[in-house]
Amino acid sequence: MSYRERQAVTDAEDRKPRSDEARSAFAAPSGAPGAAVDGDMSTTSEFAIPDGLAVPRATGSESETTSEFALPRGLDVPHAPGAEPEGSAFTPPSTYSARQAPTAFTPPNGIPKVSLTKDVPWQDRMRTMLRMPVAERPAPEPVQRSGDEAGPAVPRVLDLTLRIGELLLAGGEGAEDVEAAMFAVCRSYGLDRCEPNVTFTLLAISYQPSLVDDPVTASRTVRRRGTDYTRLAAVYQLVDDLSDDETAVSLEEAYRRLAEIRRNRHPYPGWALTGASGLLAGAASVLVGGDLIVFVAAALGAMLGDRLAWLCAGRGLPEFYQFTVAAMPPAAIGVALTLGHVDVKASAVITGGLFALLPGRALVAGVQDGLTGFYITASARLLEVLYFFVGIVAGVLTVLYFGVQLGARLNPDAALGVSDQPAALIGASMLLSLAFAVLLQQERSTVVWVTLNGGVAWVVYGAMHYAGGISPVASTAAAAGLVGLFGQLLSRYRFASALPYTTAAIGPLLPGSATYFGLLAIAQNEIDEGLVSLSKAVALAMAIAIGVNLGSEISRMFLRIGSAEKRRAAKRTRGF
Repeated sequence: MSYRERQAVTDAEDRKPRSDEARSAFAAPSGAPGAAVDGDMSTTSEFAIPDGLAVPRATGSESETTSEFALPRGLDVPHAPGAEPEGSAFTPPSTYSARQAPTAFTPPNGIPKVSLTKDVPWQDRMRTMLRMPVAERPAPEPVQRSGDEAGPAVPRVLDLTLRIGELLLAGGEGAEDVEAAMFAVCRSYGLDRCEPNVTFTLLAISYQPSLVDDPVTASRTVRRRGTDYTRLAAVYQLVDDLSDDETAVSLEEAYRRLAEIRRNRHPYPGWALTGASGLLAGAASVLVGGDLIVFVAAALGAMLGDRLAWLCAGRGLPEFYQFTVAAMPPAAIGVALTLGHVDVKASAVITGGLFALLPGRALVAGVQDGLTGFYITASARLLEVLYFFVGIVAGVLTVLYFGVQLGARLNPDAALGVSDQPAALIGASMLLSLAFAVLLQQERSTVVWVTLNGGVAWVVYGAMHYAGGISPVASTAAAAGLVGLFGQLLSRYRFASALPYTTAAIGPLLPGSATYFGLLAIAQNEIDEGLVSLSKAVALAMAIAIGVNLGSEISRMFLRIGSAEKRRAAKRTRGF
C-alpha cells in the first residue's frame, strides 16, 4: 500500500461519527458554551484543564520540568576537551620526531645497497639474489645486446630460459640450481623482476616490468628425462657465457647453441654403456669379497640385464618394469651357480648386479631438494626412487623365491668377507666409479677426476669402518661428505655443475649388500631380519645423500662470497 492510499484511509477514519460511548462524562453538551468546534477532539480527559481557567505560564526559555540533578543557573562549568580523532595505523604517532627517529624506520640515507662480487661463480650470485626480496635485489647490468636498443622481446627471453631449465632438470640437476640458471639467463638480458618456479615436471617463470604493468608468465612441462652429463656441462657453459660481462651472446646465438646441444649425440656408444654396466657390477662384487669367477659372473649378469632393459625401453614399457627385468639376470646367475654346486660366492654375484641398478643419482637429487626447501620436488623424486627400488625388489625376489623352492642354499654370510688386500679394494672402487661415469655419459675430461674422488671415498670408508670399527652409517656419511666437498671444489674450479664430480664417486658407497641380504631373508621367510637389513640399506642411502649435500654446503660456507651484508642476503631462511 502506497503512502497516499494509507493517508486516504486515515482521513476517512477521522471523518467517521463517534459513538456515544466514546464521549466523556466531563464533555460539555453540544450547544453549550465551550463546546468543541469542528476540527477539535470530542473526547477529553478528566485531567484536562477546564476552559476559561487561566493558568500563568512560565516565561523565558527555561524548561517547564526540571530535574534535581540539573545545574543551577549562573554556574559555569568548563567543558571537557573533545577526544582526539581516530587516525590511520600507517600514520606516525604524535610523539614521533623526524630528528630523533627510532632505528626501526628507514634512515634518511636509505637502505645500503647490496652488491655482489663478480669473481665468484654465477651460481652463487644468482642463488644469493633469489633468496633476497625483489625490492632489495641489485639493479641488473645487462651484458647481452641485440640489434635493437630496446632489447629482445620478453616472450623470447622467457622461452629461452624455459628451454635451458628443461635440459637441466631433465638431466638430474637440483631444483635450486635450475632456478639459479633460469634467473641468470633472464638477468643477462635485463629482466630483473623475474621469479622462476621449478617443480618435478613443471617449469614456470613470471616477469613483471613494473608495479603498474601486467606480468608475463610462461611455463613448460618436462616430458622426458635422460642421463647425459656431457649435455648438462654444455648447458652450464652456455649459461656461464650469458652471465659473463666479457662474452656478448645475442639471443639468436644462444638459440643456435642450444639447438646444437640438443642435436649432439651421446659421447659413448651403446656397446660401451653395456660394457660399463658389466665392469661396474664386477667391481662391486670384488668389494664384497668376490674373486675372478665372481667378477666375470656378475659382469655377465649385469650386461644381460642391461640389454633386456634396453629391449623393454624400445617397446615403450615404463622404467619400473625396466628395473624389474634388469634385476633378474644377476640373481638368476647367482642361483644357477648355487644349484650347480660351483664353489663361488653366489651372494657376491647378486650383490654386484644390484650396484648397477640402485638409483643413487635420483636419491641424491631428491634429498638435496628437500634440504634446500623444495619439498614438493623432493617428495616426487623420492617417490620415484621408491618405485625404482620396489621394481628391483620385485625382480630379485621373484628369482630368489624360485631358487629357494628349487633347493638353492644361499648363505648371506658368504658375501660378508672382505679381501685383506686394501690395494685391490681401492682399485675396484676406482674401477666402479670409472664405469659409473661412463654410464652417466660424462665428459672424458671429468672421468679421471671422478675416478680419483671415488677412490678417496672408499679409502675414508675403509679406514673408518674396517680399521677403526666405526658404524657403517657414520663411515658412509663421512666419506660422502668428502665426495661432496671435493666435487664442489672441482666444479667451482671449472665453473661447471657438481654432479659429474660427485654422482659417480658415491658408487662404491651404495648399499648393495644390505639390500640383497634383506631381500634374501624375506625370500627365506625371515621377515624380521629382512626388514632390519632393508632399514639399514635405507639409512646408508640417506647418509650418502645428506653427506654429499653437507660437503657441498661446507665448501660454500668457507668460500668467499663478499662482505657481511652479502652473507646476510644469502641466508636460506625466508621470513625468520
